[in-house]
Amino acid sequence: MKRFTPDWVSLPGETITDLLEERGWTQAEFAMRMELSQKHVNEIIKAKTPITRDTALKLERVLGSTAEFWLNREEQYQQNLARLHETKRLESWGEWAKKLPIHDLMEHGYIPTRRVAKKYFAEIVDDLLRLFKVASPAAWEAHTAKMSGSFRCTRADQSDFGAISSWIRLGEIEAEKIDSPKFNKSTFEESLETIRPLTLSHFNEIEETLKEICLKSGVILVIIPSIPRAHVSGIARWLKPNQPIIQLSLYGKTNDRIWFTFFHEIAHLLKQDKKEIFLDEIDGKRVDLKEERDADKWASEFLIPPKYSNELKKLKSEKSVLEFASKIKIHPGIVVGRLQHEGIIKYTHLNKLKESYHSHTQP
Repeated sequence: MKRFTPDWVSLPGETITDLLEERGWTQAEFAMRMELSQKHVNEIIKAKTPITRDTALKLERVLGSTAEFWLNREEQYQQNLARLHETKRLESWGEWAKKLPIHDLMEHGYIPTRRVAKKYFAEIVDDLLRLFKVASPAAWEAHTAKMSGSFRCTRADQSDFGAISSWIRLGEIEAEKIDSPKFNKSTFEESLETIRPLTLSHFNEIEETLKEICLKSGVILVIIPSIPRAHVSGIARWLKPNQPIIQLSLYGKTNDRIWFTFFHEIAHLLKQDKKEIFLDEIDGKRVDLKEERDADKWASEFLIPPKYSNELKKLKSEKSVLEFASKIKIHPGIVVGRLQHEGIIKYTHLNKLKESYHSHTQP
């Protein structure tokens, strides 16, 4: 529903003036009837002095209607005046709005669709502030600065933080819709043995099952396709002390990277500080952080246990990969991804064994 944003205000004094003209009264006569000074009456008419409850009772007796009418007239004027001032302030924040992926947020229904033009910038800025649940760009900056201070990023050069913060916020919005039990670490660890065989299936087919398994342990899994300029593959964080969330952006990804990212984020939840936010980006320009190395190692070894390392190094052909994958009960695309990462085969080799994810989830 469109919010009323007037570009004008109607003074309560205009109603008083109209009634005085109907009666043929001067302000002097009106002031006498109201038992007020002419200066006071003039200030009420010009909205320099508000209509108080006492004044409203006098207006009821002298001009008619009810005291509530006059008080409501004053309240409406003050509200519209405040909104008019707020509209001008919102318009002044247009440059801040340009830092955010406005078109993407509109396209996926998180803010109303409008023309991105100066005429509509006050409404767009208001929509964005409501989306992030902050009162001003300064509050947004403070909130996101606090959040980014907890980031353990995988890149030395930060991506577009307006896009990143928007992607993270969309995950929060989806997570807020889910009623989740408190996190149970032991139950979650036990469920991983149930999750690993799911890698044999196409991710599209088991996405909902995976979410359900995670939720039983109190882990919320949300899929939010990446926003352009965000370059994010996944994030692990705690919304509350007992409420972890894993957020993945799977759009256009292959199953080897999807599953590696998923288990990488799991490692962060199981092994690292709850106060930190582990943000992993898609282009692989990693910062040399111990936490990231540990998470990589844990994910790699969970998917393909170390006891198969020597056998892994000998895999060169499609047939050998398929036989090995079948033996350890994991998707061959994941084996290919591991072989490519370790330089055993080229990145152009055996990619047909991987599967691509096609998002059916609106971000």
